[in-house]
Amino acid sequence: MQENRSNCGDIAGPLNGIEGTVEKIINKHKDKSDGLYLVLQDVQDQLGTMSEAVVHQIADGFGLQPNDVLGMISYFPLIKPAPPAKYKISVCLGTNCYLHGSAQLLERLSRELTLEPGETSPDGKFSLEVVRCLGSCALSPVIMINDVIYPQVESDKIAEIINSCK
Repeated sequence: MQENRSNCGDIAGPLNGIEGTVEKIINKHKDKSDGLYLVLQDVQDQLGTMSEAVVHQIADGFGLQPNDVLGMISYFPLIKPAPPAKYKISVCLGTNCYLHGSAQLLERLSRELTLEPGETSPDGKFSLEVVRCLGSCALSPVIMINDVIYPQVESDKIAEIINSCK
């Protein structure tokens, strides 16, 4: 007689949801020399966040301590431990933008949003970051919101730009 078993609650059953997704990503990259980095990238792309449980699962998959994985996350600025904000604001502080006043733009954005670079607003709407070049030197100073470049931004236009996002 064949036993009728449900996978619901069965530890030996197939992985579903986030655990299953992370497990597949780990298996895809764990034998590569840069496997941990690739896993972190893929997890972020597919899940958008690095919860504590995900960090532990990745650490277990690579035979590491969770702090080792967290160290890797903090080392690479493109890998974020929290979900991305709805509006990611990047301020270019490359030489040309800096010479054209981007430091003042950053200061004004920081004041308007009450955020420091690297922070995300509590409502998840805005994040603020500093970048070294956006490849638009002829249009300096520039900021980028998500994938849109704002050229020759003047400090007194910051409130208007932020309000256009709301």
